Amino acid sequence: MDSNGFDETDAVRTSATRQDQAYDGLRSLLLSESIEPGTRLTEADLTRMFNVSRSTMRAVLVRLAQEGYVTSEVNRGVRTRSFSVEEAADILEARETLESALAGKAAERATDEEIAELRRTLEEMEACKARGDQAGYSQGNRRFHQQVKEAAHQHTLARAYDTLLYPLVMRQYRNLSAPHPRAGSLEEHQAILLSIVTRNPQAATAAMRHHVASAREALMLRTRREPTDSPPGA
Repeated sequence: MDSNGFDETDAVRTSATRQDQAYDGLRSLLLSESIEPGTRLTEADLTRMFNVSRSTMRAVLVRLAQEGYVTSEVNRGVRTRSFSVEEAADILEARETLESALAGKAAERATDEEIAELRRTLEEMEACKARGDQAGYSQGNRRFHQQVKEAAHQHTLARAYDTLLYPLVMRQYRNLSAPHPRAGSLEEHQAILLSIVTRNPQAATAAMRHHVASAREALMLRTRREPTDSPPGA
């Protein structure tokens, strides 16, 4: 604290908190489906949206660019990230490897409560499919995969998985006109859960690999049939 009663430590802490809040808010916005790939982001609009200074938002954008959520180019400014078909395929292949490993660990390490939560989520997904609730099924699907990751209790794998930007790939390539859920999706989730319940890591690894590979193949088939600069995917 200086002679005027100003605590520099508190000021730095407050600034860091506001930066983290702006980062979390903008990252969540980018992961939602409300901003199209390739959309230009302006500091002025973002500072008003998140009520922070330009210097704070500039630091947030630098961090998001380093993590791959946005791109920053001279004369083009900052834009939301878009992916080529090859980049999307690479990310999906990496997801297949990491998530299948996480499922195997979940079969070894999941607690009884975590297994019960997985059961409840799958029951909700079944109910959503039966009544044609696509949004509810998608929400349950995301929760199921998150629960498997947490049940693995393998933080190194989980951190690597979280850097994949998979939600951004799906935002760009998801085929909104295709039937949802994808044929076989629910049964694949059931196979994953059964392998975890029976504590069979090899089966859980194989079941998750099959599930993610099937989703990846559906996406690649879509892009091969309808090649465009940024095609919608499955």
